Amino acid sequence: MISRIYLNNDWQFFEKFSEEQLKSDCSSENSVSVRLPHTCKEIPFHYFDESLYQMICSYRKVFKAESSWKNKHVLLTIDGAAHESEVFLNGKSLAVHHCGYTAYTVDLADELDFEKDNVLVIKVNSREDLNVPPFGLVIDYMTYGGIYRDVYIDVKEDVYFKDLFLKPDYSIELDTYNLSSEFTLNKNDEKLTVLQSISEHKADSYKKISEFSVTSENSLSSFDLKNLKKWSVDEPNLYDVKNELFKDGVKIDEKIITVGFRKAEFKKNGFFLNGKRLKIRGLDRHQSYPYVGYAMPQSMQVMDAKVLKNELGLNAVRTSHYPQSHYFIDACDELGLLVFTEIPGWQHIGDEAWKDQAVENVRDMVTQWRNHASIILWGVRINESKDDDAFYTRTNAMAHQLDSTRPTGGVRAHRKSSLLEDVYTYNDFVHSGSNEGCLPKAKVTSDVNKPYLVSEYNGHMFPTKNFDCEEHRRDHAIRHANVLDAIASYDDICGSFGWVMSDYNTHKDFGSGDRICYHGVLDMWRNPKMAASVYSSQQEKESVLEIGSSMDIGEHPACFRGSTYIFTNADSVKMYKNDRFIKEYKASDSSYKHLAHGPLLIDDFIGDAIEKGEKFSKGQAKSVKAVLNMAAVKGISMSGELLKHALKLVFIYHMNPNSAVGYFNKYVGDWGGKSTSYKFEAIKDGKVVKTVRKGPMKVAHIETDVDHTNLKEANTYDVASVRIKLCDENSNVLNYFSEPVKLSVKGPLEIIGPDVISLHGGMFGTYVKTIGKSGDAVLTIESEQAGKVEVAFTIDI
Repeated sequence: MISRIYLNNDWQFFEKFSEEQLKSDCSSENSVSVRLPHTCKEIPFHYFDESLYQMICSYRKVFKAESSWKNKHVLLTIDGAAHESEVFLNGKSLAVHHCGYTAYTVDLADELDFEKDNVLVIKVNSREDLNVPPFGLVIDYMTYGGIYRDVYIDVKEDVYFKDLFLKPDYSIELDTYNLSSEFTLNKNDEKLTVLQSISEHKADSYKKISEFSVTSENSLSSFDLKNLKKWSVDEPNLYDVKNELFKDGVKIDEKIITVGFRKAEFKKNGFFLNGKRLKIRGLDRHQSYPYVGYAMPQSMQVMDAKVLKNELGLNAVRTSHYPQSHYFIDACDELGLLVFTEIPGWQHIGDEAWKDQAVENVRDMVTQWRNHASIILWGVRINESKDDDAFYTRTNAMAHQLDSTRPTGGVRAHRKSSLLEDVYTYNDFVHSGSNEGCLPKAKVTSDVNKPYLVSEYNGHMFPTKNFDCEEHRRDHAIRHANVLDAIASYDDICGSFGWVMSDYNTHKDFGSGDRICYHGVLDMWRNPKMAASVYSSQQEKESVLEIGSSMDIGEHPACFRGSTYIFTNADSVKMYKNDRFIKEYKASDSSYKHLAHGPLLIDDFIGDAIEKGEKFSKGQAKSVKAVLNMAAVKGISMSGELLKHALKLVFIYHMNPNSAVGYFNKYVGDWGGKSTSYKFEAIKDGKVVKTVRKGPMKVAHIETDVDHTNLKEANTYDVASVRIKLCDENSNVLNYFSEPVKLSVKGPLEIIGPDVISLHGGMFGTYVKTIGKSGDAVLTIESEQAGKVEVAFTIDI
């Protein structure tokens, strides 16, 4: 048997396809040499026209067919080409694929020339006038173009595994494990045997499960297994199942599939994993990146999964609005991230040909992704589309026919919709800041006896940039907390996905006029906004302490702070002002009673300073403190509690109202007084686990977050993400730092995008990419004001 051969290197890219490129003597004059994944057009960060990437381009590769390929199937797979692509070999068209988000395979064997060079051309149409999903109307995300996933060849014998569907099952009642398998061969042969063996994931220590004869092109098997471990979001135990096909005792094919044994159940009263209730807490994700759109290799796909799981503390992700890279889903399998994946589309339903393609997209989505343990739900409606019972009867039937182990859902934005799916999934945008966080299930779903899941919230309701004013960024965070808390209060809501993981480029019809939708809890570089802390503080693995303010009073209208929140997963947080203890905030102090760790509102800037510094009675000191703390947050508005305490001070304690300003400046600190510094200590199990300091900045410096520095080329180039932020001496981000930063590299690396960037909200990022050479490299990041830092990389080819 021959190992998989990746064809990601040494392609000629032509921005404009022509028939001449199919010929063996085609000139390379108008082409550039590229490696896959590749975007047909690198684009600016923002302020550009989406027509830049809309073209009919081509990728041309000349290669020799190995003699060992003779009399065998030579299967070429294009894992993702946006959005309609056609394969030509030696001038002959072999296949056309009408979806940019699923893979397709074509057998090259009959057209290969073993005597001379073979010319492989893949024509790619990224224009948005195609009559295929998601096109036909407007779309709130850019769709990009190019061959943006892997291309590879598998060389197979006369008979081979055409498809394998493994159905691992865990019985809660019996605490037993079972593996059912569906085998599909390319053709029948009566002398075939299948041997199955199992190993812990990546351990390569296989134990035999079963051996049986195959009597038809489609075969079934089912075996009970012992001494295995369940897959869960906290313990994502995986197993590799080796499937070997033998003919007359000789192995002719092998396929290893990674599985996880779990029981995922959507019920009318919630979601259950392995028999235990689990509130789904996730975000929606677009697979796009600055400059290169969809075209990023394995490392960046894995990074996104790690950001979702490890940095944001989530247990789920929705691949909106299309199936996404297997590398990303593989990482979800390994990390324990539940996945809701769906067919391509956005609101628009086209004609019958368009619908037929959508049904085919369901077929491809299910068959290509159904072996992933992390996937728990198939999305078989076009996102936010109107009801179309005839159409959606077909999509549901296709998913159920191909996978009886998972339910279907369909994202809609209207209530009491026709429900053909197993789970009612709904984009609930009811929350506008001061009202309810979500609607009760009964007000939304057309069948309360079926499961209910919120598939989007917030997002366009409150676009937020890292360089917005502090109040805006705070309100964005609190809106996310409000919705999460509300959803957590309903047992019959299975969970939710917030819109969206990160900001993304979008069409002219949407966004903020600069071709960006600022809907994310992260920016486009995956730098966190304040709202990210709402999510990260819900997990237990890493200690989280974020203060929702720079504590600079001049940032706020009339210097009144408004509400300031602490985001933490600690047991308590001690607050100090100018090194004087003010208050210890306990987790139970949060008004968010349904979250594991709700935001804590800072309501005291004084502590016991008035009691110790003034000759007031206890009651008088208490009222003075109350008035000053309320004034610090809301200003002097003589109503409610503040008025009550003020009147008490005037009429009972005979205080002069004119003295209020002096006391305020003395104990709270305001315009005209000395600047104030603060310290916050997160306490867990009686120990300080994290400290945050806030005070007037003195020195700005550059900090970086690099996802990996040891770059390795396996099947193609590798990319490292470098997140950049400008910070003060206490590592607080300087949100209004927008000066240019210069990037340069020495060694076998190149920068993706420009080498001079301007910071957005004190943050930005860059990517560095390997160029096919080993060695050491250094990325230098330099600011005229904040100095420079160097990041060292090692490249292994």
